[in-house]
Amino acid sequence: MAAQAAADVLALEIEKVRKKVPILFEREDTFFSSIEKRDVNVVSSRDMVVPLEIRPGGKFRHYSPAGGDLGRGGGPNYQKATVSTEDISFAVEWNSDVEWSTNDQRKAVLSVFKRNIAKGMAEFRRHIDSLSMTKGDGVVGTITSVATGGSKDTYTCTTDGFGVRLLRFGQDVNVYATGLGTRRTTGDGVAIDLIDLENNQVRLASNVSSSAATDKIVVSGLSATPPTSLLGVPYHHDSASTGTWLSMNRANFPEIRANRVTANAALALPFARLAVNKIGDRLGMKVRGEECVAWMHPCQVQAYEELGQLVQSIQKTTKDEGLNLFFGGAGGMQMAGCPVREHFAWDKTRIDFVKKNNWGRAEMRPAGFYGEEHGKKLFEARSTDGGVAAAWLYYLVASFNFFVDNPAGCSYISDLSVPSGY
Repeated sequence: MAAQAAADVLALEIEKVRKKVPILFEREDTFFSSIEKRDVNVVSSRDMVVPLEIRPGGKFRHYSPAGGDLGRGGGPNYQKATVSTEDISFAVEWNSDVEWSTNDQRKAVLSVFKRNIAKGMAEFRRHIDSLSMTKGDGVVGTITSVATGGSKDTYTCTTDGFGVRLLRFGQDVNVYATGLGTRRTTGDGVAIDLIDLENNQVRLASNVSSSAATDKIVVSGLSATPPTSLLGVPYHHDSASTGTWLSMNRANFPEIRANRVTANAALALPFARLAVNKIGDRLGMKVRGEECVAWMHPCQVQAYEELGQLVQSIQKTTKDEGLNLFFGGAGGMQMAGCPVREHFAWDKTRIDFVKKNNWGRAEMRPAGFYGEEHGKKLFEARSTDGGVAAAWLYYLVASFNFFVDNPAGCSYISDLSVPSGY
């Protein structure tokens, strides 16, 4: 008879499961957190009006005190910008057996039910942060090339400064033609079943008819052509002379255009100083000196650090010293007098100088559980025949939008070269 082997006693061995569960993805809401508490205006379903003193008044002239005509006068010009709220939701669903099989420490290292409740808001905020990086059209990706295989579409996205960073595994998305005048997907869109951040690729669970390079990936729930969504940084930080800003015609009111420095090159020191001085040129020295934060992707922080390394010198002493040729990170950096904040979701090709006092929110419904006003947070799922399904859902919802009350105080550097490796 053969000797007893390890395989013979495998059924007796105790399986060890590590209790620590690491998260293999990011869940940052860096920019949204920085402006979330700024100037919240509670509104109804009607558009919020933002009054603007847009042009000065009065008539300045010389006159003769010897009986001369003093002439007629004038007054300031006021206009109104309007902002409407956007309704957004985040749904979490699990089957009953998932909850029952993990509801005790003797069964599992964590309770999936408790984990779903605890982490839902963080994920919801991360999606809001992504929309904060968009132009108000819900576009979270631009397709550079399309590959089709196994009844699935794989999109490579390297056209803009985001790649696939604003997208999320499992997220339902729509595909629109490049001008956003044609929606290629139907219903709720198509789910993302793979994201490769390193190679800027995203795969959809099924083919999208006629999808092509330059098409746009848009968040789910939008069907209008063009779609409308949260008004993010590139919507308000925009120097365009065409189109509208909060219902005002950009062609008729240069005052509502933001300040822009077009680089078309790698970051250079004069770009930042010019961007800040453009604010002063529009609004004066006092306003230029108000708190302004330079927001950028870490790749531009690196570019800025490399400029500092060019003029760095090392003072040696007689004792042994460790070598560190890097600066202390973005937390201690300033750019043209503005604190530097880095965010991996930022457009890699631009730096935005954000005056927090300019930003606000029109809010009809703060973020929270759907149904909590009536004492209900969890909802039982329903099967196709109308019966109760053995699954549960909860929804996080919010109705709000971002606005800026002084576009002349917004400035940005665009078309920056992206350092190698990013």
